[in-house]
Amino acid sequence: MSEREQTPHTPGSRSAQDEQSTPPADEAWREQTTPGITPVAAGGSTAVGSGAHGYAGSGENYYTTPQYSTQPVKVRRPDSFAALLLILAGIAAGLSLLLDWLPRNDAQGWDILRAGFDTAAADGWSGLFSSGFWQPLAVILGGGVLFVLGLLMLLPARSHRFLGLLGLLVSLAVAAGVLVPLADNSWNLGDFRVGFYCAIAVAVLGLLGSLKALLTGPKVGTTTAQDS
Repeated sequence: MSEREQTPHTPGSRSAQDEQSTPPADEAWREQTTPGITPVAAGGSTAVGSGAHGYAGSGENYYTTPQYSTQPVKVRRPDSFAALLLILAGIAAGLSLLLDWLPRNDAQGWDILRAGFDTAAADGWSGLFSSGFWQPLAVILGGGVLFVLGLLMLLPARSHRFLGLLGLLVSLAVAAGVLVPLADNSWNLGDFRVGFYCAIAVAVLGLLGSLKALLTGPKVGTTTAQDS
């Protein structure tokens, strides 16, 4: 019976089984620096660099809809300048109540307003228009409406064109209440007193503020998906 030849092992030699059981140097270093994380094999595929989705966190998924939109939308915003003009028109109408209007007459705007209401109550709309008291009523009451429209234009909205259209109609009525007595007086503005100048300011400021709101289009921008 012959003895089997055994290959002597040198001190520096390692068997194939030992080489497989011993991790490479880079894997051993990765295990040491990041404990608890299994190193990825060199030949395996990973999400990073492979074109696949990344790892989703808690409460997320791979196909979450982004919380923003790149499509242009109409931004809600106030029209501060138009609101300022209309509010000033309303303030001018309020000041006219405390001032004299007519030449050679000490009646203040408040007295003229009460006389107009009394005429409308006694003679109806026909008596109101035939007496001419509709003119100061149009100025003072129209100024109050313009003041309210100015406050509404401070609220954010996509567009204030509808409010601008209403303000324009009211401002035209106010302008008629100013131009008719001025034309009856042969356009002699010097005969009128300070209250009538405030009435002119109501018409001018109302027209400017209404046109500003009417001609200003909506602002287009991008917003988040929650806001749209």
